[in-house]
Amino acid sequence: MNSVSIAIAWCLAWGNERQPQFDITVLQQMRDALNQNKAKEVPEAVKAIVQQVEEWQNIQDDYFPVTLDELKHQYSNLWNQTTQIGLVYGGVTKVKNYVFESSKIQEVRGASGLLDRINIIDLPAFFNKTYQTDSKKEDKNRYNIQCNEVKQWLNDNFHQDFNLSEVLIPELIIYSTGGNILAFCPAAYVHDLADAIEKRYTTETLTANSCAVGDTFKLLEIRFGLLKKNIEDTPWLDWYHKNYQKPIIQAYFGYPKDENERLEVFTTRKSFNEITTKLAVLFNKRRSGNDIPGRKTTRRYPPLLETHPYLVRDAGENRSAVLQLEEGTLARETYFSEASVRKYLVGNRAKKGKSEEPDWYQKSNLEWRVNIIEKWTDRFDNFLEENPNLKNKYYRDINPKKVETAETLTQVSNSSNGFIAYIYADGNNMGGYIQKQIKTPQQYQEFSQDVELATQYAVYQALAENLHPHTLKGLNDEESLLINGDLIHPFEIITIGGDDILIVVPANKALEISQMIAERFEGILLKEVNLVEKSQEQKGNKCILGNYKLEFNKPFEAKKIHRYQPLNAKRSECELSTSIGVLITAINTPIYYAKELIDQLLKSAKERAKKLKNVGYHGGTVDFLTLKSVTMIASSVKEFRQEALTKESPQNLKLYAAPYTLHELGGLLTSIAALKKAKFPKSQLYQIRSLLERGKHTAILNYRYFRVRLKQGKSELENDFEKAWCTPKNENNGGNLAPWMYDDGSLEDDKSGYPLFETIWRDMIDIYEFVEEAENEVSENLPAEAES
Repeated sequence: MNSVSIAIAWCLAWGNERQPQFDITVLQQMRDALNQNKAKEVPEAVKAIVQQVEEWQNIQDDYFPVTLDELKHQYSNLWNQTTQIGLVYGGVTKVKNYVFESSKIQEVRGASGLLDRINIIDLPAFFNKTYQTDSKKEDKNRYNIQCNEVKQWLNDNFHQDFNLSEVLIPELIIYSTGGNILAFCPAAYVHDLADAIEKRYTTETLTANSCAVGDTFKLLEIRFGLLKKNIEDTPWLDWYHKNYQKPIIQAYFGYPKDENERLEVFTTRKSFNEITTKLAVLFNKRRSGNDIPGRKTTRRYPPLLETHPYLVRDAGENRSAVLQLEEGTLARETYFSEASVRKYLVGNRAKKGKSEEPDWYQKSNLEWRVNIIEKWTDRFDNFLEENPNLKNKYYRDINPKKVETAETLTQVSNSSNGFIAYIYADGNNMGGYIQKQIKTPQQYQEFSQDVELATQYAVYQALAENLHPHTLKGLNDEESLLINGDLIHPFEIITIGGDDILIVVPANKALEISQMIAERFEGILLKEVNLVEKSQEQKGNKCILGNYKLEFNKPFEAKKIHRYQPLNAKRSECELSTSIGVLITAINTPIYYAKELIDQLLKSAKERAKKLKNVGYHGGTVDFLTLKSVTMIASSVKEFRQEALTKESPQNLKLYAAPYTLHELGGLLTSIAALKKAKFPKSQLYQIRSLLERGKHTAILNYRYFRVRLKQGKSELENDFEKAWCTPKNENNGGNLAPWMYDDGSLEDDKSGYPLFETIWRDMIDIYEFVEEAENEVSENLPAEAES
């Protein structure tokens, strides 16, 4: 039996009441026998239940009964099963409000780390599952101690009839990642488990919002979706064929074109996916403050901490301070509330990897303890140990033990002249894939594992391929214990969870890392890129379980998708992809402001991906913004571009070309390399940019004038910029529009403002300083008279 079937057998054997039908030792014996594939050793009392679960597990994936009578006749034992199975879904909500309420990276890191710890260590510990680390630096026994402490907390708070930890087993977890958990449990304990999840988040964070809901279902519902109390009364295919044209039915099942599609949409909806949808509706209902039938607790009111007008507040949300630290204890005088000091301590643990709490905290008499937080750099090192070639490429001749975790973003920016890049990524088509392809709990489990692995390993590979440990130089950072000459990992991983990524890297490698993350994510899912090197495969069971390759029945129309060398573009074949927002900015840009902008950039990239999907593109997209020439944006990114970078006279002009497909982003980097190869004078680069808004012809004339005066690199510029980007739509026209491209608006629903001319020139100049070249750049190349 697989783990899902063992979980269902456990729930059925427990029964509908708070007391189990059989002695709990019988249930444990059953679980042990099933885990060891020793069905003959299953206790006699529960053999009938195990046989039912085996029958349920053996239902073919492609089987769907045409009528309910067929289902009743085919699976009468399952039809008559009256024991309910509990299913609970929950997790943290309003994550950004909690993580980014502070402007200090230490507390941002700590908030993210604390939520991460609850999701991957504490909640699985409810189910007697101990966190497994590959780190050689950690004492694995400490994770056992921490998980035991979590179970003790659970039993102290939830012990009516049975200690809750005794009711739960590891196999009940379907997934616990990305800030959410989905798990089975015995029917009578559904609300207890949901309450425990919410309480754990509040107990540990004090102020983070969380929500959890649960319901009970029949055994057949786990396979065939929601059924009526009397199964015979459930509307089925005959009913659907008669009513499918009604608007309310179409809103629920979809808009099929013929009878075959009607059967497909009905069978797709009537699966495990339908009951998870019901839980999602309950989740949104409770999150909004509404009562849930059967729940004694409410989350109508968010966590509030009392204060007083004459009390000293902390520096974040003005909560009452409980600790005052003088200058010298920390870099400057600091006031902590109980919520903010927890973030600081977890951030400090995640930064230094040390579990000892500072003396000043131990003397405070506060009882909360940090426990274990595994550093992201330790996880990155674990990955490098599995991949010796990448380890050698990243560390070169440096001893890994001498490389420290960057303590501040100032240190991350040290390798890029004080500039950093925030990279925020999110998966595309995740919901659509789940709705159409995920029909069983086992598939949910495998899908969650696949996305988690692909996301983490794509990030690790991109960092290892593009970065190296950096030696701090010219550093004047009062908040850090590191000094000039120390080696650091030049990146900060704020979070990698599910299909979400938020990292900070040096600005001069931002676009290369972004492109590689998106490409490797797809490559890993398609099994074109190995998770670990072949020589290391025997050390673990990491593998991609699902099939994510697309089947195409239409030709690839690259010219409708890519603006850069469309004939050289490779078709994206993965059903899942990643959109990314990148903000390149100075180190003094406030974190909360940067987060607002990368949210908008990610949204813009996802909108582009959605439009391109209509013409057959399923790959990733990237949108970026550089806060260099423009240091602050008063409005949104969309409004700024519309008002400042779009012109209607003398022609419709768009002075930027973002967002880009991954193929186009590679072309953008290639074009910048061509500019540097041509030794295009910087002053003239900026002059052409300033002339763009004067109109198409003026910009073309100035570009051609300066281009013909170059002494070298003309052929590279012609091939990698003019012919690659600026060829006219009419193939019979042998000229080019450099620096412009023509857009007829074919991807847009609203055609107003089209056709227009757009250009990558401004985008190239904005990131010109952040794209490295093999040799030092010579800033000027033209004869003296050209400058006049």
